[in-house]
Amino acid sequence: MIKDAINLLIQGKALTEKEASDAAEAIMSGEATPTQIAGFLVALRLKGESVQEILGMTKVMREKSLKVNIVGEVIDIVGTGGDGLNTFNISTASAFVTAAAGIKVAKHGNRAASGRMGAADILESKGTKLELSPGAVARCIDEIGIGFMFAPTFHPAMRFAGPPRRELGIRTIFNFLGPLTNPAGAQYQVLGVAQPKDASYDVAEALANVLADLGTKSTWVVRGDDGLDELTTTGFSQVWEVKQGNVRHFRIDPTELGLQLADLAQLQIETTEDGVEKFDV
Repeated sequence: MIKDAINLLIQGKALTEKEASDAAEAIMSGEATPTQIAGFLVALRLKGESVQEILGMTKVMREKSLKVNIVGEVIDIVGTGGDGLNTFNISTASAFVTAAAGIKVAKHGNRAASGRMGAADILESKGTKLELSPGAVARCIDEIGIGFMFAPTFHPAMRFAGPPRRELGIRTIFNFLGPLTNPAGAQYQVLGVAQPKDASYDVAEALANVLADLGTKSTWVVRGDDGLDELTTTGFSQVWEVKQGNVRHFRIDPTELGLQLADLAQLQIETTEDGVEKFDV
């Protein structure tokens, strides 16, 4: 079945949502071989991922994840990474500020793939136990207002795709799926999306449309004009607001919110130690 999908992709043809979900099922069930997985991922990237392809694969990945059962609403603040700008972990710091303001946060993340420090790296440096059970994460959210779901723990079906992805060493559709598959089912998100230089479409806009189809209650998909997969303070940010199945695009000027413009260098780090220091500030 995945061979049929690969054949369509190398002809430059888009997969339907069903064809994409069938391919994802083959990958995440262990049916597809490592060579087939690698071939599929490369062919899909070369063609360019469509909304329907991302949607179909997201649904399968959500279905196969471990679930964190939460009472009430939670938010996730997360980014795709891959902007190449080596900033400190802004989304994780923002998650703690949000939790301190009384909003429950179900933070979903992993180790760094391209930057200096991912969410898991900074939290581990602070002594956080990463591999918690779903029940333990739920208790963290309930008792202290924030919990962390370590992606490898909560997406065991991804173990089949891991080795081919590591051997390829390139961006694939799975870089986009992680932020769309929060195990606590967060219906509120701030999702930062980097724009890969080789992508032939606007990735942030595509993910906003995927979230609209998935029925998110309220999500901001964001990208700084400086390239950050964040709401930036160095200049304007692009926002795709997703609410009630609709997508609205607008721009934010931080100076209109009373914020001083920052220099990108103020947000960047050179070492993991530098990342910890900026996170503490």
